[in-house]
Amino acid sequence: MSDLTQVEVLWLEKRIENRIRFGRAVDEKNLDGHRRVLSFVPGSIFAFVRWTSNDFGTVVSRIDILRAVKPGQRCSTVPYVKPGGEILLRLSGWPKVERVLQLIDGVEALGINPADAAPDYWHHVHNRLSVNETPRAYTRSRHQAWLHRQRVAP
Repeated sequence: MSDLTQVEVLWLEKRIENRIRFGRAVDEKNLDGHRRVLSFVPGSIFAFVRWTSNDFGTVVSRIDILRAVKPGQRCSTVPYVKPGGEILLRLSGWPKVERVLQLIDGVEALGINPADAAPDYWHHVHNRLSVNETPRAYTRSRHQAWLHRQRVAP
């Protein structure tokens, strides 16, 4: 059994799109022309976006920001993610998914990889958007505080 978290990404034109929005995969395997499996080391953070439609329009629009777990560590099950992950953010519905994608773009605009952002920021975004409130933007000072906490209390 591998200690890596594996995520199956899938793309079927105009039907299904499961993709990684950010994260550092350490391995990638092509299964066929439509499917790949990406692997993440324990502790790494990644965003997994799922979208599905049928003949009548969008059926599922969801984003999960997860932290890969160590073997034997408790985790939540998430479709297409083995064994699962620690959920930092889980939202569905296009307006909320789109807002999270905009916030991810904002983190990247600061020159920060969203996979390196403070995990509590993704909890904050989840909590605020879950109740239709506006989350605070990620800032360089918040990121510096997160990096300092990492050095002081590993």
